[in-house]
Amino acid sequence: MQISEWSCAEVGQWLKTQGFEEYCYVLCDVHGVDGEVLLSLTEKDLRNPPLQLQKLADIKKLGKCLKQIQEKSRIEKKSALNHVIDKDGRKQMNGRFTARKKRKQYQCNNSPFDKDDISSDIEESDAQCIVDSDGTEYCETVIYKKNRILPEYKKLLVSFGYAFVVSWITAYTMVLVHERVPDKQKHPPLPDIFLDNIPLMPFAFKLAELCGLILASFWMIILVFHKHRAILLRRFFSIASTIFLLRSCTMFVTSLSVPGEHLQCTAMYNSAWQRISRATEIVLGMGMTLTGVHSCGDYMFSGHTAYLTLFNHLITEYTPLRMYYIHTVSWVLNLFGVFFVLAAHEHYSIDVLIAFYVTSRIFLYYHMLANTRSYWHSKRIRIWFPLLSYFECNVPGKIPNEYEWPLSTDNLREFFKLVKSKTG
Repeated sequence: MQISEWSCAEVGQWLKTQGFEEYCYVLCDVHGVDGEVLLSLTEKDLRNPPLQLQKLADIKKLGKCLKQIQEKSRIEKKSALNHVIDKDGRKQMNGRFTARKKRKQYQCNNSPFDKDDISSDIEESDAQCIVDSDGTEYCETVIYKKNRILPEYKKLLVSFGYAFVVSWITAYTMVLVHERVPDKQKHPPLPDIFLDNIPLMPFAFKLAELCGLILASFWMIILVFHKHRAILLRRFFSIASTIFLLRSCTMFVTSLSVPGEHLQCTAMYNSAWQRISRATEIVLGMGMTLTGVHSCGDYMFSGHTAYLTLFNHLITEYTPLRMYYIHTVSWVLNLFGVFFVLAAHEHYSIDVLIAFYVTSRIFLYYHMLANTRSYWHSKRIRIWFPLLSYFECNVPGKIPNEYEWPLSTDNLREFFKLVKSKTG
C-alpha cells in the first residue's frame, strides 16, 4: 500500500515506530491525520495552531521524519511509472506494452530544404537512492533524455556545393574586374595614409599568405580531432562563401585604381573561353601568389584579410579558453598578416578595414543566431537567412569543444551504419 493510502491507524503505527507515540492521539484521533494529510504536513504546521507542539526537539525531529517519508512516497510513485524498453522499441508501463514514440529534437518544417529527421534523443539511466531513518535504502532508476548532435553529412555536401559555386563566381568576377581596371596614367593610386608612409616590401605579400597557411594548418588540426568536425566544416563553408559572395558584389560594382605603381595590369581576354580558363587558374590556385596566381587591380575588399580573420575566429571559437597561448598566436598571425598585406601595397587600407569588419561581424552574427537559436523565434531571420536556418535547425545550441581520435572504432561503426541505412 502506498503511503498516500494509509489510514489514521497506520499513521499512528508509523508515529510509534519513529518514537512519537505521545502525539498519536492529537494527530490521529483529534485531527484525523491519514496518509494523504501526512504527506502534506510541514514543520510550520507542527509549530502553528491547531497542532502547536511545545517541544522544539520533537518539532525538529518529527519535521525531519516527515521530509524523509514524503521523499520516500515520491520515489514510490515514480517507480510505479518506471518503464523498461524492449528490443522492439516499446516501453512497458504497469505491466502493459505501449508503442514508444520517437521525438525529434527540433523540427525543420519551416525550412524548404530539409526533408529528413536526423536529430534524435538518446535515453540514459541513472540510479538515485535515499536512506530512511530506520536504515532502509530506497532506490529508483531515473531515465532521462540527452541531446545528441548528429553530423548531418547531407548538409555538409550542400555547404560544400555552396562554397564551390561561390568560388567560381568570385574568380570570374575577378577576371571581369581585371578588364575594367582604370589606366594608371589617367587614374594614379588614391591617397592612403598607410601606403603613403610605409615603403613597399615586395616579399610581404608572400609572408601574409604564409601567416594564412599557418592559421589554416591550425584549423585543419582542430577539424581532425574535434568531435563535431562535420558541423564545424559546414559552418566554415557557409560563412566563407557568404563573405566572398558579398566581396564579389562589392568589387564588381566599383572599380578603383590600383593601389601601387608596381602592379601591372596589361592582360586582356578576347573570348569567354579565355575568361573561363583564367577563372579556373584562380580557383585551382586559391588566389594565392605562392601557387603562381598573380592578379592585379584593387578588389574591394581584401580576400587575404578575410581568410586570415576567419581562420583566427574559428580557432579561438573552437578551442577551449584554457588554450590561451593558441589564441594569442592566432591573433598575432592575424594582425601580422594584415600588416603584410598593406606593406606589400596590394590593397588600400580601407580594403583591409572593411574585410576585417565584415568577416568578424558575419562570423559573430552567425554564431549568435546559431547558439541562441534566435532564428526559431523570428520569421524574419528564417526568411533572410534560409541557409543558416537549414544548416543549424537540428543543432541544439552552442557546440561543445569535445575532441576524439578521428578513426576510433565507434566512429567507423557509426559511419558504416549510416551508409547501410542510406543504401538499404
